[in-house]
Amino acid sequence: MKIGIIGLGLMGGSLSLAMQELYDDLEVIGLDHNPQHAIEALKLHLVDKVVETLEEIKEVDILFLSVPVDGIIAVLEQLPPLSDTTTVIDLGSTKARIVASVPETIRSNFVAAHPMTGTEKVGPAAAFAELYRSKAVVLCNLEESGAHQQEQARNLFTNLGMKLFYMDAEAHDRHAAYISHMPHALSFALAHSVMNQEDPRAIIALAGGGFRDMSRIAKSSPAMWRDIFEQNAENLTRAIDAFTAELDRCRALVAEERWEELYAWMKGANRLHEIL
Repeated sequence: MKIGIIGLGLMGGSLSLAMQELYDDLEVIGLDHNPQHAIEALKLHLVDKVVETLEEIKEVDILFLSVPVDGIIAVLEQLPPLSDTTTVIDLGSTKARIVASVPETIRSNFVAAHPMTGTEKVGPAAAFAELYRSKAVVLCNLEESGAHQQEQARNLFTNLGMKLFYMDAEAHDRHAAYISHMPHALSFALAHSVMNQEDPRAIIALAGGGFRDMSRIAKSSPAMWRDIFEQNAENLTRAIDAFTAELDRCRALVAEERWEELYAWMKGANRLHEIL
């Protein structure tokens, strides 16, 4: 099997490592606009070789797009003609705008996927083979992909040990706004609220596991998350409004010393763990 990976950071690099464990006869071709990432990917054996143009990477069985979501759209618009048996899989965190941007000439080649995994770390050195294992992957508008591409995507993600879910791109973006995009916005806001204090070092010195857990994803790539927020702005603002309403409710209960109601509000939130 020959695969191409555009974007050799955490997601793309981890995918390569996982597939190297799965397939004995695998050739991995990489492309990254950051020359240092390309050098690191070679040294870390994430790829067998790197190329500089889309023309050089198009002759593969599967081409993965593991770049920021605006970059995915740009690559799709620039892809040269592809073989009928080539599968293009994007790994972006938004889906509606990406799906809408796919040129009709390669629509049957394309599979829209969102692996629900990641860390706050970036770059080739952050890659590890277990990133995808036992995680969920959402496949969007799969009926618009070719039969070969549908089968290849299902087999690939199943072999990676992922749990497959299917939905349309618009529904995905609504759900992702609440479970992924809005929590990142909250983490960035939490970081600012602490740093805006007169002595943030004193607060950080007292920080326990809860604060570190909630602020961890504030270390995520601003370039990547700016594009995600921009592509899913309408859904994200609704999600932030919903959270703000709950936070306002909590503030009112505390300010008005309505402790029994506060307890009931907290108890209601505990039910989330029955779902998770």
